[in-house]
Parts: sequence; structure tokens; C-alpha cells
Amino acid sequence: MQQTLILLKPDCVQRRLIGNVIQRFEQKGLRLAGLKLVQSSKELAEKHYAVHKGKPFYDSLLSFLTSGPTVAMVWEGREAVAVCRNLMGVTDGAKAPPGTIRGDHALSVQNNLIHGSDSAENAALEIALWFKPDELVRSSMADGSWVG
Repeated sequence: MQQTLILLKPDCVQRRLIGNVIQRFEQKGLRLAGLKLVQSSKELAEKHYAVHKGKPFYDSLLSFLTSGPTVAMVWEGREAVAVCRNLMGVTDGAKAPPGTIRGDHALSVQNNLIHGSDSAENAALEIALWFKPDELVRSSMADGSWVG
């Protein structure tokens, strides 16, 4: 069962879209393994966005992620990384198709509501940044044989 990290960024939290976004992942059949509301420190933001260090938009990414609360989640299921990225839509909300989270709720490239891991390898690294192992819950869903 593949896991992925999903962050509902400060703009998603401020716009009160948390429930709407969680509902989309649940309805798809993914299982929630971890959930918490976090005020990201600059240190955590720097670690999370380390791959972008030195790029012109790096400092604004850090400022944005630390500007308010973020909902950190771990979702799991078959092909969880790809499934979540498809539900999210492309990074630029103005180009994301309707029916995706960004396509329905975002116009910006940076303030695009949500982050999702881009590979299983990065998911493992990102999950370890945001969650301690004992914060993740292992369980099975009654409908597991129907959706996965």
C-alpha cells in the first residue's frame, strides 16, 4: 500500500476548503493514515522545499508556507502518489482542469492550495519531515475490498 504526503497550504486553510479537499480523497477510496494542523517553522519549510533552494521563488515559498497554519496529511492506497496528484491538478491553478482541486479553487502558481509528493521516494522523505512514526495509524477500512 503506497503512502503520500498531502499538505493543505495556508491559503487552503484560510479559505476554509479543508473539508472539501479531504472529502475528495475519501471519496476516491484512499485511507487517511495521519492528520494534523501545523504552524510550519522556517526550518521545516526550508527542509521541505530544499530542492528549490537557490531558485528565484524559494524565499517566497518559505514565506508562504510559514504564513499560517497548514494541514499535514498522509493518505494511502493503490498508486496513492499518482491518484492524489491527479485529484490535485497541475501546479498552475489557472491551467488545472475543472474537477481537480486546483482547477476548481485556484488561480495562482504559488498560492495553489495544496502540495502532494511527486514520487513514492519523495513521499517517504516528506512524511518523515512532517510526521513521527507513532503519529501514523495503521488500520483497514470496511470497504477496502470494494475500492482497492
